[in-house]
Amino acid sequence: MSRVDLRERVSRVDRSGLQAEARQGEAPQESWARRAAALLVVVLSLSMIAWLGDDAVQDAPGAHDAGPVGLSIRTLPLEVNAPVERWMEQLQTTRREEFQGQLDQIGTFEGIIREKLRARAMPEELLYLAMIESGLSPNAESQVDAVGLWQFMDPTARDLGLRMDEYVDERRDPMRATDAALDYLFWLRARYGSWYLAMAAYNAGPARIERVLALYADGRTGDEAIFWEVLRHLPRETREYVPRVIATALLAADADALGFAQSGALAYEFEEVYVPGGTGLSSVARALNVSTDQMRDLNPHLTREVTPPSEMYALRVPPGHGAKLVASLGSGPLTMRAD
Repeated sequence: MSRVDLRERVSRVDRSGLQAEARQGEAPQESWARRAAALLVVVLSLSMIAWLGDDAVQDAPGAHDAGPVGLSIRTLPLEVNAPVERWMEQLQTTRREEFQGQLDQIGTFEGIIREKLRARAMPEELLYLAMIESGLSPNAESQVDAVGLWQFMDPTARDLGLRMDEYVDERRDPMRATDAALDYLFWLRARYGSWYLAMAAYNAGPARIERVLALYADGRTGDEAIFWEVLRHLPRETREYVPRVIATALLAADADALGFAQSGALAYEFEEVYVPGGTGLSSVARALNVSTDQMRDLNPHLTREVTPPSEMYALRVPPGHGAKLVASLGSGPLTMRAD
């Protein structure tokens, strides 16, 4: 998704109402409509999971005799070929330090991403797409203003119902952004019948992938092999994107044996407490006797380090500190003030 503008509107005209242009400062009824559309995507996605839920049995030995190959939504095929082998070599040699750095950070968000993937019956290897997109940093920003763990650009994020305003940027929220990214990937997989094509569309944009399919694959979908057929016609970044995801998944699964160190990063865990508008992170940190950095890490989506004014907001605090914050709020508001 990074370095690619997804504002190719033609690719999104059938996305269950998500094509409506969202604007900062929109009227409240428009905001509710946008969020309702995003909720509809989730409902439709869950319905499709139920419909396709048994197709994973096709991955069992001999099961392919019973129906077409490539229908499973639960499994990411890890095909090894020349492009994948080239990435596997680079990640173990010239890019080894970069790959180790990504593995060092994976422990923070691995648990929540895998849990959300399992809940949707989606391949857990899609975790590595986020690793490649952002290095698993919610504060990552690209040169074309893609932001967060999943590197959403503004139009796509708004179409998926993420909040972006003066105080909140949910592209930086590990929970909300992950939900939106998985909804989008699920929709792409349903559209193309292929995880490889879905990942390519995530990177290059659906409109571009559909142009390539129309020109070089007679518009065919529904088979993972099609991606390799059209590979040389894809944008350069996208040609490398899917093989890199596959190579990363294969190496990460065998990281210990390959001499890579385990991640020592602390898992992203929190409690939520509804607080009044204008509650400052530094004030909460003092009240809880934790660091302001810790509060920032738990709430990277609060771009001004204060909750939005004039609304109750679910603030994230370290586990075990929720009751203490509630007690502190009983003594008066914890508004932003100078340190």
